[in-house]
Amino acid sequence: MAKMSIDDKLGTLKFTTNEEKSHIIINEDFTDEKEIMRIVKACPAELYKYENGKLVFSHEGCLECGTCRVLSHGKVIKSWEYPESGYGVEFHQG
Repeated sequence: MAKMSIDDKLGTLKFTTNEEKSHIIINEDFTDEKEIMRIVKACPAELYKYENGKLVFSHEGCLECGTCRVLSHGKVIKSWEYPESGYGVEFHQG
C-alpha cells in the first residue's frame, strides 16, 4: 500500500464548519514577521498564509490541535476556543 500524502489524509476527514463564526480570532494588527511565520509554518492544515506583509487565515479545515494557540503566546492569536457543539472536525479511528 502506498503512503498517503498529508493532503490525501486531510481529505478523509469530515468537517462541519460554522461559516459565520470562526473559533479562532487573529490579531490583524500584529506585525512581527518572525512570530507570524512561526504560526504559518507550524499549522498542520496550512490555514495561515503570509501574503503581502499580512497574515491571512481561514478557519475551514482546522484540526483543532491548538498548535497556533500555544506558539502564539497571546500575540498573533487573540482568541482560540473549540468550535461550538455540532461544528468542527470529526476524527475516525482505524
